[in-house]
Amino acid sequence: MLSYENQIMLDVIHEDGLVIAAKGLGLERVFVSILKVYSDPGNLVLVLGTSSKEEEYFISQLESLDVKPLPKVITSELSVNERQLVYLDGGVIFASSRILVTDFLLNRIPSEHITGILVYKAHKVVESGQEAFILRLFRIRNKTGFIKAFSSSPVSFTAGFCHVNRVMRSLFVRNLYLWPRFHKDVSDCLNQCKPEVIELQLKQTPAMLSIQTACLDLIHYSTKELKKTNPSLDLEDISVEAALSKSFHKILQLQLEPVWHQLSSKTRQLVADLKTLRTILVSLTQYDCITFYNIVSSLRKAENAIRNSGWLLLPSFDTLYLQAKIRVFGESDQDEPELEENPKWTALGDVLKEVRDEDKEKREEERCRVLIVAENERTCNQIKEFLDVGARNLLMRLFKKVFLKKQSNKNNEKEETVSNPRLIVHPLQVIADPFALTKLLYTYKPDTIIMYDADLSFVRQVEVYQATNCEIPVRVYFMIYNGSSEEQSYLTTLRREKEAYEMLIKEKATMVVPEEREGRTELNQDLMRDPRKASEQLGWGSSAGTRQGGGPEATEQPLVVVDMREFRSELPALIHRRGMDIYPITIEIGDYILTPNICVERKSLSDLIGSLQSGRLYNQAQAMCRYYSKPILLIEFEHGKPFALRGQYFFSSDSSYKTQDITARLQLLTLHFPKLKIIWSPSPYATAEIFEELKKKRPQPTPEAAASITSENQPEFSTERFNSSLHDFLLKLPGVTHKNVFALLNNVKNLAELCSLSQEEISELLKNSFQGKSLFDALHSPLTSESGASSSGKGSKRFGDKKGRWNTKKARS
Repeated sequence: MLSYENQIMLDVIHEDGLVIAAKGLGLERVFVSILKVYSDPGNLVLVLGTSSKEEEYFISQLESLDVKPLPKVITSELSVNERQLVYLDGGVIFASSRILVTDFLLNRIPSEHITGILVYKAHKVVESGQEAFILRLFRIRNKTGFIKAFSSSPVSFTAGFCHVNRVMRSLFVRNLYLWPRFHKDVSDCLNQCKPEVIELQLKQTPAMLSIQTACLDLIHYSTKELKKTNPSLDLEDISVEAALSKSFHKILQLQLEPVWHQLSSKTRQLVADLKTLRTILVSLTQYDCITFYNIVSSLRKAENAIRNSGWLLLPSFDTLYLQAKIRVFGESDQDEPELEENPKWTALGDVLKEVRDEDKEKREEERCRVLIVAENERTCNQIKEFLDVGARNLLMRLFKKVFLKKQSNKNNEKEETVSNPRLIVHPLQVIADPFALTKLLYTYKPDTIIMYDADLSFVRQVEVYQATNCEIPVRVYFMIYNGSSEEQSYLTTLRREKEAYEMLIKEKATMVVPEEREGRTELNQDLMRDPRKASEQLGWGSSAGTRQGGGPEATEQPLVVVDMREFRSELPALIHRRGMDIYPITIEIGDYILTPNICVERKSLSDLIGSLQSGRLYNQAQAMCRYYSKPILLIEFEHGKPFALRGQYFFSSDSSYKTQDITARLQLLTLHFPKLKIIWSPSPYATAEIFEELKKKRPQPTPEAAASITSENQPEFSTERFNSSLHDFLLKLPGVTHKNVFALLNNVKNLAELCSLSQEEISELLKNSFQGKSLFDALHSPLTSESGASSSGKGSKRFGDKKGRWNTKKARS
């Protein structure tokens, strides 16, 4: 390990805290070292926030260090008993948040014996999330174990809900350790053994410069129109420079999502257009002239011209399209297309020629190992083709494939490329394996690295790689277009990280952290069950932490039975925080059982749309109405997003499902199931408060009863089994109540048989002589109309089916 890595590890082992390191500085190497320290059967250490690929990487690294015992991974494939044995064996354990939450709640983990918890990707921890829930449960039951958190995303702590103070509160840590690239210890360490960097400032062609200028003009027009159309919104951060950033669309999404349903169609289109224009700008430096021309020409369709916000009709777009066409066909008519070569290809060819010339004087084993890194897999494949067939042949192949579609399949077939064992082309980001490039760097051990695309994180990775392998003199060729949007985007990323650290440093200097923040005493209010209103928990109301008025509190501890699948959402954590106990179990009917009679099926907006389209919601409503007297459909919106069914629902997805479709199908659902109640909730916080109100002064559910209700069982008190008209008719007769109506429905076949029963038999069924006499008299006493005519109770057979039967299944047969 490097000296600053050792210092990071010593700091966090000595005292719990949150470590925020700059991207690429090797925080994963520190994490592996900490896992090594705690990999001992005498410890029980849980790891949160890791993906399966990250777990594989950490275990493989520890295995290469001959660490025993290796960390264990708990998955859903393990039974409850097997999981308990794994916990008792000790060591480091990786497990999903969903498994750990249920095991904590059901006391399957020996909480008092847990040595501590390590949190990876701490910037993703929010107070209503599963990780924060686990940490709360841990701190409630264990006051001595440690909590150590790590993150390599400083910018995340300065935006949205991830402010550092809020995250540290959810993590129950007091100390903040900041390690930017400009930290003295980091700079001194990495400067001792620096790679040789050759920066290649490439010039864009005249056509590329014209296209870039035109595209920036269109972005400026769109941002100006966005601000002009929405003067009431705070859009100061929306600028041309911000549009060049990779995270631009996410920033715009955070700002506009709460009021998205209130925005005009023009504003929505402007947001979509800004994303399109940024794609065009990135494609200019990323792809070849033919691919770029295809992207631009596809926008000139009639439907796009009608739908867009007006920039397709501006002279700047005409310039953009014309220059894109010139790059392919040239300015004058000619038989052969001009096919402008990518300047980076030329520079890459020159660099590789220089490397080959140097290798001629070396022995085979001493020749350079070259690593070329590019933005994505598509660019890497194009680089491989260029190295194999040359620029002109590659462009001609693409030209024939796109514009001469009648060429034979032989001409369109891709030739096999030859993969030189001393030259590897690899993408910067691999979604399937986040450590793919890191593993390649340390196993292949290149001495020549060509950065085809600029990436801040990989630049630091190369610095760390050189510092740990000083015996390998590393040469880096850094390729970037001078004065381009690519260069500006790289500089903007660097500036934002610097500003984020400056903000974090100032906040750390002025931060007032109470001594009880770590939750090792009973004074920490975050560990108390909070019964405040949702508005107060979110900071919208008073901060009173006690209930006021409303009569005496229930002596019985409130309990909610929760389906295991619901632990993917925030709601269980918020229910527990409000003071209600939750019992996780697999239940077939419903998601939440609040009382023996109240069953709730929770649907997010996306779930609701999918359930309505597939018909699944109909079956779920039918099952709830059959087995519970008070079924509820809960439609829950996300916190910070519009609480309205107006216009399109999602910020940037294909929302072909309109408001009218949802409301129409919900109307049909309520007409078909009149007993089904619908609750609309603006956020999980509000849902937890609603649940508390619904449970007041009502009996608690039992997990065994909730689990025993399945579609195969026939409930005793189910109105769905009976003719609804006869059910309602019986309830209108004297002596029949909601409590005894099922005694009649379950024991008497039809109205004819009911009329044939004696008064004593009816009283025995109803278990009440007064109610039995009232019903018997109603059925057998003559009724006199105004005209004096009389009618007997036998006329009641006309209700229901022809034979007066009320069991619908028997009637159908």
